[in-house]
Amino acid sequence: MAILPSEHPSPGGPGIEPRWTRSDKDGVGTAYSVSSRVWFTISKGILNEVYYPTIDRPQVRDLQYLITDGETFFRDERHMDNTHACLAPNILGYRVANTDSKHRYRILKEIIAAPHHDCVLIHTRLEADAAVRPKLRLFALLAPHLEAGGRHNHGNVARTNWGDVLAAHKGGIWCVLVASTPFVRGSCGYVGATDGWQDLARDFRMDWEFACAPDGNITLTGEIDTQRTPEFVLALSFGGSLHQALVTAAQALGIPFAEQRTRFIEQWQRVGTHRSPGEEGVTGDGGRLYRVSHRLILAHKDKVFDGAIIASLSIPWGESVGDSPGGYHLVWTRDMCQAAGGLLAAGHTEVPLRAHLPRLYPAAGRRLLPELRDRWGAPLARHPAR
Repeated sequence: MAILPSEHPSPGGPGIEPRWTRSDKDGVGTAYSVSSRVWFTISKGILNEVYYPTIDRPQVRDLQYLITDGETFFRDERHMDNTHACLAPNILGYRVANTDSKHRYRILKEIIAAPHHDCVLIHTRLEADAAVRPKLRLFALLAPHLEAGGRHNHGNVARTNWGDVLAAHKGGIWCVLVASTPFVRGSCGYVGATDGWQDLARDFRMDWEFACAPDGNITLTGEIDTQRTPEFVLALSFGGSLHQALVTAAQALGIPFAEQRTRFIEQWQRVGTHRSPGEEGVTGDGGRLYRVSHRLILAHKDKVFDGAIIASLSIPWGESVGDSPGGYHLVWTRDMCQAAGGLLAAGHTEVPLRAHLPRLYPAAGRRLLPELRDRWGAPLARHPAR
């Protein structure tokens, strides 16, 4: 059972003009299973756009941690020293380390999509020097951009049987952020006015605890009790209702993260059986570029509309050109043909044969093709980015 309180709403709505994030990604990921319909991206040490339930529908701008000692400093992860690596060779799950420039503390994360749920899982461990650890406070900051836009989002600190949960909804999409260690407290706010970043930047403390933020460009903030345990898992889950999103998060967290990670890796390792033997020598690096390229192409195919392969999980100049729904997360004719050709060269025939080629070439002798299409294969107007 969940209760969405409406008292104590946030002021400052609707917030500043919404933006997406940078298209310079350090990684993209998804589970290989079609039962997990989420795709995520990372850059500068944080989670960027998350797509659900199809690969062309971004639902989240970013999710990051904020850290403070409550007295002298406040940092967000983007301004720490960031490193990242694959969880296993050529696997599209990531180990991210964000380290304080003075090496007083660091945030270690392992990021995967739940192998069989519509959920992104972030295993997190906070490490710190003994002198600073008792003062540290850690906060999760989520910026929903549901239904491919930052406007008209609704946020709540939902009360549930296992503690407060951060929830957002717009149209027919819900997302929730749940921690395996329940949030100590939460707040909803409007970006640029009452969001968690603004709150902590003022005096290094969380002073605002707004129960809801309706109809605007919003963020959701939750404090995690790292004094109780420095190691926990965040679940960012989606659904067509609050109940569905909460059940998905509960089911994903109900399986130990180590087991989820093992299943995630095994799914991608099985994909390697499609490759043509001997092709690894082409790249001159023992096959690393060849293998990771093969998996990256497969990660860009949709799991609902079979055969739809998008150009890229990114929104070019997203941090500066506004909240337009356009981007490279669409079926560009040229890019899809290149992707299909790459898979065929690798000996992977199933996906290219299911691609939208019959719909792209409906008439013999046709010379001019619409460059941009949606996941159904229907033509779209040309995007200004190209």
